[in-house]
Parts: sequence; C-alpha cells; structure tokens
Amino acid sequence: MAEPAKKVAQQTEERLENLADTVREKFDKVTEGSFRDRIVEGRFADQVDHGVDQARAETERKRA
Repeated sequence: MAEPAKKVAQQTEERLENLADTVREKFDKVTEGSFRDRIVEGRFADQVDHGVDQARAETERKRA
C-alpha cells in the first residue's frame, strides 16, 4: 500500500512543479516590459523623491 501512495505523491509533486514553472513563465511574459522594467529602471524613484519634496514644502507652509 505504501508504494502506490508514494508513486501518487511523486506524480503530484512533479505536476505541481510543472504548474509552478508554467505560472512563472506566464507571469514573466505578462509583466515583461511593464511593471518589472519600471522597477528595474528606477522609474518609481522620482515619485518617491517628489513626494518627499512635497511633504517638506507643505511642512514649511504650515510653519509660516
């Protein structure tokens, strides 16, 4: 009885690994050239810096 269960478990594990690979490939294909590249190129860095600058300006306005 242990052998068939072990065989089923191995087959299930292989199927899950294949599924995970497929999902990774499709996710990379969908996100390629978009969100991932923006992060790598640092496109969001300007937004963060801009937000900090705005916060400083608002703080200075409140003090005056």
